[in-house]
Amino acid sequence: MGETPPSRLDPSGPFAVAMIPARMGSERFPGKVLAAETGRPLIAHVIDRARAASCVARVVVATDNERVLAAASDAGAEGVLTSPAHPNGTSRLAEAAEALTLDPGTIVINVQGDEPEIEPAVIDAAADALLADHGASIGTVASPLAPGQDPADPNIVKAVLAANGRALYFTRAHAPHARDPADAPARPLKHVGVYAYRAAFLAEYARLTQTPLERTERLEQLRALEHGRVIAVAVMETAHAGIDTPEQYRAFVDRWRASQPQ
Repeated sequence: MGETPPSRLDPSGPFAVAMIPARMGSERFPGKVLAAETGRPLIAHVIDRARAASCVARVVVATDNERVLAAASDAGAEGVLTSPAHPNGTSRLAEAAEALTLDPGTIVINVQGDEPEIEPAVIDAAADALLADHGASIGTVASPLAPGQDPADPNIVKAVLAANGRALYFTRAHAPHARDPADAPARPLKHVGVYAYRAAFLAEYARLTQTPLERTERLEQLRALEHGRVIAVAVMETAHAGIDTPEQYRAFVDRWRASQPQ
């Protein structure tokens, strides 16, 4: 029997590095990570959420922009300047982990730079999913769809799981498809885009070739599945959403203002 891996419940305390990939060139909302209608840039809200997770000992922003680097520093996070040419956030974090010379066994949590309302418990759940499955390369989270969410919406990524909690597939399509809606025990799950991995896997991921399904669905986690790696998935209720458009950002600002003491 090997040693039991650490968990967020380990009394030795926080152990993971939360890394936030943050690029300026968003297609639908350029510069969104620096949008500051709350009085603070969006990236600062994400840093706050990451820091509040019980597993997180260190918060690092990996970015292609000096202004984002400065905003991260102002919010109390470390920063690493990375290439602007990365195809996805995992690739960007692989460069940052190498620059920081992280130990290969270090747990790295990929917290998306446009999710200022992510619950710290979701970050912890991704770490726990990885640590609980000794064969997994990645831990992530899925959630039942919220009322009113359309499972056919391609902007909502669906996770399809095996009985053991491992991912079978991720897709933008409506999955699973109910051939007989009156007898359909499997319900769609929304993938929550937070990932936990060890630093050694980040380096491995960067060496893996891009895959047909990854390129077709434009989902970076499919590269791992297509190369035979295991993704462990924790299922929990979560209602937070990322910021992809100016309209979504304004809705976040309204929620944030409503939450402030009067």
